[in-house]
Amino acid sequence: MEGPFIVAVVAIVFVALPATIMHYVTEWRKTKTFSADDERLIDDLWKTAQRLERRVDALETILDKEAPSWRDEYRERPHV
Repeated sequence: MEGPFIVAVVAIVFVALPATIMHYVTEWRKTKTFSADDERLIDDLWKTAQRLERRVDALETILDKEAPSWRDEYRERPHV
């Protein structure tokens, strides 16, 4: 009864476990690079971030002209 159990444990530890680990390492290496869709998504996100930054800059310029003390009031408020 102990013999087959020991053989099964040894097979799992020295064969199945390393094979599983190597399988996932290989899969990880395959997906390590970006796909064309990933690159398009990153490019779209970058362009969106740039547009949002320009909008924030424009809003800050408007606020600086319309309410020059807005920055001081913003700094004084506690932020969550």
